[in-house]
Amino acid sequence: MTLSTRVITLKCRPEGVVDVNNFEIKEIDLVELQCGEILLRTVYLSLDPYMRGRMSAAKSYAGNFEVGEPLIARGVGEVILSESKAFTAGDLVVGMMKWADYSVIKHPETLRVIDVNKTPLPNYLGPLGMPGLTAWVGMKNIGKPKVGETLFVSAASGAVGQIASQMGKISGCRVVGCAGTDKKVSYLINQMGLDAAFNHNVEGDYLAALRRCCPEGIDINFENVGGKLLEAVLEQANDNARFVQCGVISQYNLPHDKRFGIRNIEHIHRKRIRMEGFIVGDHWDRLDEFISEMMVWLNSGAITYKLDITSGLERAPVAFIAMMGGGNFGKTLVQVDDEP
Repeated sequence: MTLSTRVITLKCRPEGVVDVNNFEIKEIDLVELQCGEILLRTVYLSLDPYMRGRMSAAKSYAGNFEVGEPLIARGVGEVILSESKAFTAGDLVVGMMKWADYSVIKHPETLRVIDVNKTPLPNYLGPLGMPGLTAWVGMKNIGKPKVGETLFVSAASGAVGQIASQMGKISGCRVVGCAGTDKKVSYLINQMGLDAAFNHNVEGDYLAALRRCCPEGIDINFENVGGKLLEAVLEQANDNARFVQCGVISQYNLPHDKRFGIRNIEHIHRKRIRMEGFIVGDHWDRLDEFISEMMVWLNSGAITYKLDITSGLERAPVAFIAMMGGGNFGKTLVQVDDEP
């Protein structure tokens, strides 16, 4: 019996802002399993800003998506059939998979078996997944927070920002964040326990907002937004500040000639600032160490995490577009099918 599946492909490369016309949903037949392969039913897909770079033709650290081919994301799935000795039907796994209802995984050794009894499945794509590891590596390796320091996190209610902010609180920092709506700002203060926060879509003067919220300056900046906000943070940064350069989501949808150029970069040497970028994929060897510590924080309530879950594979493009425009509230996931 031939099994068919829906799959979402990249129809054409976006020029500027991504829209629904860049995606196409198709119905395809799946090939029979070969030795070592598994058939996977997708349960959740993780949508993340780095995917925007993969949609363009420009060189990307993660490799480009091909026009006409299925899009790929980290996801949680259930093994339906297995020709691999390492997996059995019913196993729940996390790893890279297609934007599809079902996928034949030719190299299942890249997947990791997970346990729903330890934590809810969505957590494996959020606080215990790539966003959590990103925040953890950035704070541990570059931020290196100390008691009494001021940490500023842009997009603090986002997938990575939530974890970075709360790691700062655990470390004894004064934590300040920004987000794109008043509702998100309220969440940062009242649910996540930040010391101060502001709405970056309302504040007309970022530097004034930072001076108000960070009167003693900024010792650590966890950068997720970029643009004019980054310029203001450089202005308010203290000597020897550490800048964790995680992303610049405000610039991803803009053509290169429309992107904002930082005009006060001289502060990096004048203030002896350490500004360092990193790629989370370089740190998968620390996954077990990370999960062990993060699980303790989650179980103790030291870290809470908000998810923004959209139901239905067909709605994945709309969810991705909303995320890129700041329309999400928390970590963006798509629930493709019911949990087992």
